[in-house]
This record gives sequence, C-alpha cells and structure tokens, in this order.
Amino acid sequence: MGVLNGKVAWVTGAGSGIGQAAAIALAKEGATVVLTGRRKEPLDETAASIKEAGGKAVIQAGDLMKASAVTRIAAGIEKKFGRCDILVNNAGLNILERTWKQLTPAGAEQVIDGNLSSAFYCVTAVLPMMRKRKDGVLIHTSSMAGRNPSVLSGAAYSAAKHGVVAMSHTINMEECINGIRSCVVCPGEVATPILDKRPVPVSKEDRAKMVQSEDCGDLIRYIACLPPHVVINEVQITPTNNRGYLANMRQAHVKV
Repeated sequence: MGVLNGKVAWVTGAGSGIGQAAAIALAKEGATVVLTGRRKEPLDETAASIKEAGGKAVIQAGDLMKASAVTRIAAGIEKKFGRCDILVNNAGLNILERTWKQLTPAGAEQVIDGNLSSAFYCVTAVLPMMRKRKDGVLIHTSSMAGRNPSVLSGAAYSAAKHGVVAMSHTINMEECINGIRSCVVCPGEVATPILDKRPVPVSKEDRAKMVQSEDCGDLIRYIACLPPHVVINEVQITPTNNRGYLANMRQAHVKV
C-alpha cells in the first residue's frame, strides 16, 4: 500500500523531464496525479506510463502563464476530487537570447511568466483547498541559478528562479499554522529537454554525467511522503561531476 494512497497530486510541466518523472514516482506511491502542460500529446505519454504501471492519472492541459487557465484547472480538480494534497510546481522554460545584450521585453516576459508568475498562480489556486484540510505539500522546482545568479542561465531565468525560492519560504512563514509545508528544490544541471535551449549545445557524454530526471522525481516523491510534522524548506541536488566546480578548478590551475 503506497504512502500516498487517497492523495491527489497536481504536477505541472508533467509532459517531460522532472515533471514527468515526479508524476510517475508519485503515482507509484499511490497518488492520483493530475497532469498539466501546454501540449496534450506529451501528457498522454506520461499518463500512459502511469496507467501501464497500475497508477491513476488525469490530464488537464493548459497554459499556466494565464491566470484564467490556472483558475479553471484548479476548479476542475476541486470539483472532481474535492481536494489537492500535493502541488508539484515544475513548469518552466528558458530562451536562447538570454544575455542583457540580447534580451527583449517580450523575451523577459516569457521567461518570468513561465517560471515565476505561473508558479504564483498555481500556489494561490491550491492554498484554499489545502487550508480547508489543514494539510498540504507544495514542491517547487527552482534551480541553483535561484541561489547563485548565473550568466549561463541568463538574467531573466536567474531572477525568476530567485523569486521561486523566496515564494516558497514565505509560504512556510504564513501557512505553517495551517499545517501546510512548502519545499523549494534547487537542481544543478539536469539532463532534461531544457538543455536544448542552451546557446552552446551539451554533448550526450556530458548529459550522462548530470543529474537525471528520475533522480529529481525520486527526491520529490520522498518530500511528498514525509510526515505532516516535517518540512524540508529547501534542498539542492547537483551532479557529482559538477561542471561549474571543474571550470573553477581549471581557472585556479588545479589539475583535474
């Protein structure tokens, strides 16, 4: 019997990468998983994987950068299930034109809305359901760029992910009295499709040494399964073969 039997988990960005891995891991633990993303086809693939393993999944496609879409999906979850126990706030994106020299207002809007605004919309939509039950777990995918500003990730992405970190901590400050717990996960390099948006391509060899989506999915499952009296406020997960560390060592003329 899974730890999450009877629980409802809403996973955003569930069509690929960390979101897909998290959805599958939560379903294996017994949760009914609501899958959201902009495109239905990848969500169908995630749902098929879950159902083949005997799990339960429901698809609610939508553009989370639109507050009205988030409101619609959350209302559908409440109507169908009467609850949302777990929110995995994972949807995110980046663009190729990420330096200040390249960045445009439209590009900044896309990155900030895709990573920060959408996360805020989802939190505000599920908190009322969680407050009613005096219980709930929110897990947000930020980034190491959400702790250390990164030229590689870009100004807009770094700023948005810093916002996700701050958002999560303020949830705990206000909602702990309601039994609600919030955790922000800050991954280093993860081998997900977002790497395809890097200005400099990443080789298969380098991707194989990175954190994998399944590693993050298992971490999210662990956080979701913790007892109600425990909250992991923030956690970092990075590759052992950390390319940032290796680059710093080379600059310091340390043999690697």
